[in-house]
Amino acid sequence: MYELAANLTLIIHFAFILFVIFGALLFFITTKIIFIHIPAFIWGSYIELTHSICPLTYLENWFLHKANLTTYSESFIQNYLVPIVYPMNLTKDLQIYLGITLIVVNMIIYGFIISKLKKKF
Repeated sequence: MYELAANLTLIIHFAFILFVIFGALLFFITTKIIFIHIPAFIWGSYIELTHSICPLTYLENWFLHKANLTTYSESFIQNYLVPIVYPMNLTKDLQIYLGITLIVVNMIIYGFIISKLKKKF
């Protein structure tokens, strides 16, 4: 049960990371997403730029501890999601680079959104 909870937490963590990076694109589906994406984007940038650890990581580790596991069993999650969410060679410099990339990508997306909105009005 706890291993399943850890896997679900990792999947949610991965989905959150994707949302932080690309969530602004959902603006074209519903404009209200901006009220969720901007705080998520700020949080993701903060985590990357301050070398902090996301609370989802602590939750996932708690579930793994409760399941008496130190690592995932070999599965899709172990092979594909874990290396994306927790890269092996993640250094402080790489974290800063990823944080800056996150900000630039979102600036480009929001710049595109603003230019589209200006053309409408």
